[in-house]
Amino acid sequence: MPYTLEEAPVELLRDEEKLDGSNRWTLNFGPQHPATHTTLRLVLELDGERVLKCTPHIGYLHSGFEKLGEHLNYNQYVTIVDRMDYSAPIYNELAWHGAAEKLMGIELTPRCKALRTIMGELARVQSHLLCVGAAGLDLGAFTAFLYGFNEREAIYDIFEFVSGQRYHNSWTRVGGLNQDLPDEGIFVRMTRKFIDETMPRALEDLEKLLNKNRIFVDRTAGVGAISQHDAIAWGLTGPMARACGVRRDLRKDEPYLCFQDNWDGKGSRPPEFKVPIATTGDVLGRYLVRCEEIRQSLHIVGQMIDSIPQGSVNVSPEGKEVLPPKDQVYSSIEGLIQHFEMIMTNRGFEAPRGEVYNAIESANGELGYYIVSDGSNKPWRVRTRPPSLINYSCFGKLIEGHQISDVVAVLGSINVIAAELDR
Repeated sequence: MPYTLEEAPVELLRDEEKLDGSNRWTLNFGPQHPATHTTLRLVLELDGERVLKCTPHIGYLHSGFEKLGEHLNYNQYVTIVDRMDYSAPIYNELAWHGAAEKLMGIELTPRCKALRTIMGELARVQSHLLCVGAAGLDLGAFTAFLYGFNEREAIYDIFEFVSGQRYHNSWTRVGGLNQDLPDEGIFVRMTRKFIDETMPRALEDLEKLLNKNRIFVDRTAGVGAISQHDAIAWGLTGPMARACGVRRDLRKDEPYLCFQDNWDGKGSRPPEFKVPIATTGDVLGRYLVRCEEIRQSLHIVGQMIDSIPQGSVNVSPEGKEVLPPKDQVYSSIEGLIQHFEMIMTNRGFEAPRGEVYNAIESANGELGYYIVSDGSNKPWRVRTRPPSLINYSCFGKLIEGHQISDVVAVLGSINVIAAELDR
């Protein structure tokens, strides 16, 4: 059987629950359950079908992501961070290389900032589509899942065109990108079609199906609610916090890339957008916030896609942090030497001694990396601040008092990416 059914130990029950105990049971929900994806385990203590207590468990991937950061240099490690939030890998790349560039004092070129910002917002849409689509699927609305998931393929097409890889993009590098756009015209047309035609139509279909659906609303309204005070106390960020009325978004509060004033050195203003806020703090509120964030991300991309600055995507190769252009490698001894200096395992650039923390606003909240450097070409210590770990930790509080059938709805609204949980 995929679960165990036994009496809950008396010592685990609260005093008011020790009166009888005849109908109290311990139930393992997952990891072998479709909603937990074989990577999450929830130990439920039940009174009939009412959840008295829930203890979340993690540790089923044994990935060692952070430890790998001590054995790979600052560019090699991008292949590892890609696999932390595999629903939108580019987010991890932006946060990781943003931290490395902050450590080394590197200022990106305007073109690189614009491309990273556009791709980051597309990744936000990509992640939210999975979450809101699965919100319907978890409650039996398979059509809603198709509406959300089909459009992710269009984003994958764009990512594949830009980076050369469809799933784990490994697109950013210290000081820039692994390559410039293969063809800017095609990129603009693909993105324009997605933000103007494909995505708005799909989002409209999804909302028509779910927003006033009596079954969906009854299963989500008032379920898994958390107050603004508790959300702050638990350290929640992203849609989890904004659905409770917490007005925090790093794009506004601690701006980075094109969200900063004068981001291109020519007085350009950051793109305009609104931060969606709800006050209910329940599953329905988190769903509605994500739907509106998709619209705002499309609005951001629409403001930037037709005015991408020209120039290089990488900082000057004289800084010795980026690979030289291929034409220099093939035509000059200096370019060839620098190329080999960069890619040889016992060479490469060295980071200054120090420590730094850098965070961005990912689809699930604050995603940050903390680096301790000993002056070598590899970090001495790498630590990540994954939003899924923080958000998942409060699940036990969210589900108390609800029914077993609500477990799936609440879990889906958190959008837990299991690879972010394991240290």
